[in-house]
Amino acid sequence: MREADEGRRVAMRVSGVSIAVNLALTAFKLAAGLLARSGAMVSDAVHSASDVFSTLVVMGGINLAARQPDRDHPYGHERLECVAAILLAVILAATGAAIGAQGIAQMCSGGKALAAPGALALTAAAVSIAVKEWMFRYTRKAARRVHSGALMADAWHHRSDALSSVGAFVGIFGARLGWPILDPLASAVISLFICKAALDIFRDAVDKMVDKACDTQTVQAIAAAVRAQEGVAGLDEMRTRQFGARAYVDMEIAVDGRLSLEAAHQIAEGVHRAVEAGFPQVKHCMVHVNPARPGGKAGPREGDAISERAAPLKPPPPAACGQLEKAPGPQGESRQVPLQRSPVARNRAGSGR
Repeated sequence: MREADEGRRVAMRVSGVSIAVNLALTAFKLAAGLLARSGAMVSDAVHSASDVFSTLVVMGGINLAARQPDRDHPYGHERLECVAAILLAVILAATGAAIGAQGIAQMCSGGKALAAPGALALTAAAVSIAVKEWMFRYTRKAARRVHSGALMADAWHHRSDALSSVGAFVGIFGARLGWPILDPLASAVISLFICKAALDIFRDAVDKMVDKACDTQTVQAIAAAVRAQEGVAGLDEMRTRQFGARAYVDMEIAVDGRLSLEAAHQIAEGVHRAVEAGFPQVKHCMVHVNPARPGGKAGPREGDAISERAAPLKPPPPAACGQLEKAPGPQGESRQVPLQRSPVARNRAGSGR
């Protein structure tokens, strides 16, 4: 719970900084674009304004995901953050497609759509590149810290804004040198990087919504921590699944079969606490206890998902159980009659052996 609250506080703080920076950049770039007669810079200002909307989507998704479990959602609402990340991925893809389409249209027009802007537009583009790249790194660091897919999507939106400012800078510089074709060419290339980032964000969010396993490094670290716990003879099976920014872990451990139920339960409780304390992203760890194999040998110890199971017990033959069997009745109907025991079985029953 403390981990979720801390993640929410970090995300809200970063989002607040993001909104303030984007509003300031929007005003600065819009003024510079109008004063320097730069259409590219005005378009870049509109892009920065759209970032404010995307950050509001992030804040809404994270706030909803942080809500406490209720009767209708006993496992919580963490997956709502994935919904926010998917929305941002769509916005990011649309932004990249729009930048690419604009670049292609300008190339088809021979670059005539660009006018020679003033030097102020170059300064504004350079400032935008520096600020947005800093915002990308700042937001990405926070997203990795709290394992937030929505916040990571917002970080890449900052990077897309920085890349669009690079395109604006190249275009403005080229227009002033008499090479207006550089702007649409740069925009077309940049749009591909933006669309690729959107696709990666979309895939990550969908994976977290369909119970994808945690990454191999995390799984191996959890397995090592479990095997190091006192009383654990082996790790028979472990499964992990991502749940928004959190994760669930289900495992089966082997312990000495001669232990009492209370002692085995205490070992399981120790494993449970160790996993949830050592891996804050784990929302819940479920531990099932199996008796170790005869001779002190536990189940397999390698791998993160082991499915070895003892063969199911076969039911004893009907004659040994005193079951009833169907027999035809006088009128041909089916009726239940006791199974007849063999003489040996009757003798054993009579002697009490």
